[in-house]
Amino acid sequence: VQLQAFGGGLVQAGGSLRLSCAASGLAFSTYSMGWFRQAPGKESEFVAAITRSGSMTLYAGSVKGRFTISRDNAKNTVYLQMNSLKPEDTAVYYCAAGRYFSKGFSVAGNYNYWGQGTLVTVSS
Repeated sequence: VQLQAFGGGLVQAGGSLRLSCAASGLAFSTYSMGWFRQAPGKESEFVAAITRSGSMTLYAGSVKGRFTISRDNAKNTVYLQMNSLKPEDTAVYYCAAGRYFSKGFSVAGNYNYWGQGTLVTVSS
């Protein structure tokens, strides 16, 4: 199983980026997908999640209304559209795949597979 995240980079505050995460080696449409991030010196935090069919999404309060998670099961890819970026959004962003969420979508321990991360830097 491989999850490859890309699309990070340097952007000014107020700008936009779209992250992509391409999955291989798993039945993508049977996995819910999530995005997490880890800022320098801080713990990892949940960003967004989307169910297998894409019918339901969940966002952290800090990104709700600015970020949009989506997926294309035909392309085995999940996306994170990030708008109105703020310096505090600076972090390494990771995608993750999971099937069973007894503790909820925002809990990292529920995810089985993780990508390598892509760095997003937002300058003020």
